[in-house]
Amino acid sequence: MNSRPPCTPRLLWFDLTHDRSAADCIAVFADSCRIAQAKDLSLSGLGAEQRPDMICMHYDRPDTLGLGFLMEVKRMAPSIPITMLTVHHSEELAVWAFRSGVWEFLVLPLLNAERDRYLKALLALCQMRSNPTGSSKQLLTRENLLPESIRLTQQHQQQQPLQQAMRYIEQHYSEHLEQKVLAERCGMTPFRFSRLFKQACGTSFPEYVQRKRLEKAEELLANSQMPITSIAYAVGFQDPSYFARAFKQQFGCCPSDFRRSEPPPGRGDELLPPQHSLSF
Repeated sequence: MNSRPPCTPRLLWFDLTHDRSAADCIAVFADSCRIAQAKDLSLSGLGAEQRPDMICMHYDRPDTLGLGFLMEVKRMAPSIPITMLTVHHSEELAVWAFRSGVWEFLVLPLLNAERDRYLKALLALCQMRSNPTGSSKQLLTRENLLPESIRLTQQHQQQQPLQQAMRYIEQHYSEHLEQKVLAERCGMTPFRFSRLFKQACGTSFPEYVQRKRLEKAEELLANSQMPITSIAYAVGFQDPSYFARAFKQQFGCCPSDFRRSEPPPGRGDELLPPQHSLSF
């Protein structure tokens, strides 16, 4: 017997990104949903017990082949709603999605408020499917399902320069990063950048940079034989001792133990306070 709550949403996730990069996005919903990642472009083998509440189609740059597969999935499973998640987006793409009968259209990376709104609607859908009464059907209206990001609101406009900042961090995480410089690149004051960054990411700029560096260090520890001190410097830390403490705080063990472990231990939820002066 399944011990999880009966209304925990079940998602079937299709990774249609060109570099198969859906893992980070899946992790955003892992605590709130039961997620099965499709092993191929097929719905075959889904029995009644495996039937998902939602099919998630995850794109980075939707192309004709990928969008055609979405339509094929909709034909194969017309009773299962579809969420389309995409990094590349436009008003035309959103209009196409809703005209095609997509239940939800989400622009990545998700704002925290957008994620929470989606999860609330998803839970309502799960409850409705578990108890399909007339009153529960009223829980879902088309207005509730239309994401804020598609209305081209001021909040959506603000997200664009932050996406530029996130890309810059991804490309330059090993370098000296200053919030003031990145704010200027985004055309914002440091105060406004700091406020919007925390609102969008749920964490401060220095904490985000530190987490990114630790995640990159985790990859190097698992996939290379580089000395641990060299890894610390390679991902942007100036103090190997601080790197070791921060790594243990996030992953629950020191870097050397992590490298020896099989399988690697899970991640922690907290970070040590980032180093002062942002001189990572």
